[in-house]
Amino acid sequence: MEKFTTLSGTAAPMALDNIDTDMIIPKQFLKTIKRSGLGKVLFNDTRFNPDGTEKPDFVLNQPQYRNAKILVTGGNFGCGSSREHAPWSLADFGIHCVISTSFADIFFNNCAKNGILLITPPQSGVDQLMKDAHQAGTLNIDLEAQTVTRPDGSVITFDVEPFRKHNLLNGLDDIGLTLRSAGAIDAYEKKLKAERPWL
Repeated sequence: MEKFTTLSGTAAPMALDNIDTDMIIPKQFLKTIKRSGLGKVLFNDTRFNPDGTEKPDFVLNQPQYRNAKILVTGGNFGCGSSREHAPWSLADFGIHCVISTSFADIFFNNCAKNGILLITPPQSGVDQLMKDAHQAGTLNIDLEAQTVTRPDGSVITFDVEPFRKHNLLNGLDDIGLTLRSAGAIDAYEKKLKAERPWL
């Protein structure tokens, strides 16, 4: 997993509450276990017509948002089923941060394990950042400082759980965390084999 330290990029507005994981990536695209290539079907049913042509009014199809790295959304983002393909598709598209007042719990954890930072400022902060996003503003996010710097230079702070922050800053997913203890695990296995060779 890549380290998340700072991020500077265009923020795209999606001012809808309860955007669920089926909207993020519809069920017909869940057959693969590969993380790459899913960005092209991110928000498929709302982004494309049945014939595959783009819906020009969908935010990520608009020229100023095609390379957005940040989403500013309504509340309860990522609700619905627990599919890990949802953060995979966001990351593959290039979205590395989502800002909202609230997130579904399983989605929240899945994103952290895939290097995506989810930020929950107070409603007033989200409202300000939504205005910036409607103007295709560039936001600068500093995870270490826990700040979002707006286009006008003002700063909004956010809280993040220390363990989650540590893992994102160091690019550690569950496997990475386990591998940090590889020496202790190997020592335990050798000791167990010597003490209980019949196992």
